[in-house]
Amino acid sequence: MNNDTTKMPYFKRLFMHLNTVDTHRYEVMKNCFACGIPMQGIRHDLSKYSPSEFNVSVRYFQGTRSPYMYEKEHFGYSEGWLHHKGRNRHHWEYWYDMIDGKWVPLEMPFDCLVEMVCDRVAACKVYQKEKYTDSSALEYYLSRNDRFYMHEKTAAALEAILRDIAKRGDKAVFADLKIQIRQYRKENQKKLKSLHQ
Repeated sequence: MNNDTTKMPYFKRLFMHLNTVDTHRYEVMKNCFACGIPMQGIRHDLSKYSPSEFNVSVRYFQGTRSPYMYEKEHFGYSEGWLHHKGRNRHHWEYWYDMIDGKWVPLEMPFDCLVEMVCDRVAACKVYQKEKYTDSSALEYYLSRNDRFYMHEKTAAALEAILRDIAKRGDKAVFADLKIQIRQYRKENQKKLKSLHQ
């Protein structure tokens, strides 16, 4: 693929981007269903169809990585990404807040963390295609400095799950996560009942 796909005709970029988003959402949906969070899979990344994200992503479509990366490299920030991360709880960047006058990372709820895993595995499959391996999501994670800005428990849990996928494959790990999600939901229901008593 030509390095500067922004020179491609608009409608070609539009259909290629739409195909990438739809394929990605389908992959995430399959992963989320396997992990026991089907509604999160169905709702995953719906904001990508909003004008704030869709138009920018078509303009900077590349097909081998997120259009937001192109936008950041050329402009220093990405309008589409700023919109996206503020509306999607499966991104660790969503979980920042000001506490005692300082911006700090918050620990992600477990179901959001699981959706993030589903998202990362799906993104690697969509962008890497036949080069994808069970280690792809872990390698991508380790190649970036995200873990230094996440809540330490979120970073540790994410890395442990990705290492497990690299060893045993996503199907086995997703089956385990489905059991953990059930347990997580039971515990949350108990907490809610105790709060209302």
